[in-house]
Amino acid sequence: MAGAAVLLAFLPYSCRVALSQASLVPRIGCVTKVCASVLPSLSRWDSRPVRGIHHTPPVCAGHNKWSKVRTVKIPRDAARARMMAKLTMMIRVAVREGGTNPEFNLALAQIIEQCRNKSIPKATIENSIKGAEKSKGGTQHLYEVRGPGGYVALVEVITENNNRANQEIRHLLSKHGAAVCDGARHSFSRKGVVMATRGDMSSDQALDLAIEAGAEDVQETEDEEERAMLQFICGMADMRGVRAELEKLGVTTVSSGLEYVATATAPLGEEQLSDAHELLEALKDYPDVLCVWDNIEARD
Repeated sequence: MAGAAVLLAFLPYSCRVALSQASLVPRIGCVTKVCASVLPSLSRWDSRPVRGIHHTPPVCAGHNKWSKVRTVKIPRDAARARMMAKLTMMIRVAVREGGTNPEFNLALAQIIEQCRNKSIPKATIENSIKGAEKSKGGTQHLYEVRGPGGYVALVEVITENNNRANQEIRHLLSKHGAAVCDGARHSFSRKGVVMATRGDMSSDQALDLAIEAGAEDVQETEDEEERAMLQFICGMADMRGVRAELEKLGVTTVSSGLEYVATATAPLGEEQLSDAHELLEALKDYPDVLCVWDNIEARD
């Protein structure tokens, strides 16, 4: 029946009239016989419009939610999972070196603060600290890297498998035209860095606050969510005091810690900046890499 109905829709008007007059049951065989008897007598096909039949179900209009999940949520969840794994490894190292009490372990206290700033649940932090004493502690390494264009970078790694990490880090570097080198550390200085929200603060206001709080310098930057932030740079021994003074001055601080700050920069052109960005992002995505510092500067 369905096949006959479809075929009838595409027959000329005269054929359909003949079929209705013959009172035939709409079978394929009957339709064929009637068409054979009618068509030879027709001088031309009837040009009247015939309504088409859709063979597929209609597609409903709407938003494709899966595209947003695939392009936004899944990469974001994967990045968060990598971040939590790295922070867990950092907790293990901090506990192994200074114990489980953050009041007497400055490194652990700073990592816990980072976890809280990234909205990691309290139970997850406590379980990581408890499990750190029983788990196998990873080893920490600092790779000195030189990339195309003369820039240098420091890559901090914590791993439980030194051979695997070493091979894969070197493979990533070679793939992007970079290599492990000696002497890159001389382009950096170990400093205390206090991160703070910028808000509506101008560059001149930030510099005045840095001087008043006892910081050596202040730099504009962005966090992982591309929010405007300020880095107040100071000596390692002055970090706590500078942060306290900034908070007294009404600055909202987010975290503080020891980092490598470039003392000499390497200006790169647009193409070299793009290549360097690909390498740095690949290193940051590697599970055993904790942090990457570079001395790259955009050429005017």
